[in-house]
Amino acid sequence: MKYLLLIVLLPFLYGSCQNEGTTTSNAVDYGNPAAEGFNATDSDEKAIALADEVMEAMGGRKNWDDTKFLVWNFFGSRKHYWNKKTGDIRIESIKDSTTYLMNIHTMKGKVKIGDTELTEPDTLKKLLTNGKSMWINDAYWLVMPFKLKDSGVTLKYIGQDTSQTNAEVLELTFKNVGDTPDNKYLVSVDKSSKLVNQWAFYGNYDDPAPRFTMPWLDYAIFGKVKLSGNRGRMKLTEIDVPERLDEGLFTKF
Repeated sequence: MKYLLLIVLLPFLYGSCQNEGTTTSNAVDYGNPAAEGFNATDSDEKAIALADEVMEAMGGRKNWDDTKFLVWNFFGSRKHYWNKKTGDIRIESIKDSTTYLMNIHTMKGKVKIGDTELTEPDTLKKLLTNGKSMWINDAYWLVMPFKLKDSGVTLKYIGQDTSQTNAEVLELTFKNVGDTPDNKYLVSVDKSSKLVNQWAFYGNYDDPAPRFTMPWLDYAIFGKVKLSGNRGRMKLTEIDVPERLDEGLFTKF
């Protein structure tokens, strides 16, 4: 992952978006059923209940499941187009003029750098792996509140956020998932709105202090769900939840 922003931001976000749409049963009851592999046994009931309240505040599980397309610009570095139903993605990496067209489930796709399509098998495989890594990282910055009961996650209720007067804290740790399962997040939830308003990232779950703490601000409705792109000194922009996208976006450079 030789990408500037990935060097700073990627190492803690693997595995958090890889099981999109997987639930404990084929018939979804709305409800907010956990993804298969969510560690319900070791998670607190109060933490699970708070995660469900967050999902409801974000628009509800049904509206999230019904959302098909998401578009966003990751800090001015990469533009993403995601077909959430099929796993097809398009990433336009702005700084190195690279376009990735691939499916995050099958890992099949193609890559073009500038005007040149890369076809050598080992090179293409490496680039597609990098493309999925970018998607995992960049999507988590946008949709993390929908992923609180994702595969491999253990949720703990920590209590009052000591840095805020009207927020309580969820701890997310990971087990047997992704490339960096030692990560930890402390996610603050506003008591009134039930929206995530801050997260703190720990590279290792037993680190005494976070590597960074950032706000989640300026929620707005996109389609039928709420999303936030304001991370304080950094911003996700061009956020959109369109009803349709041209299929050619995912197949043609």
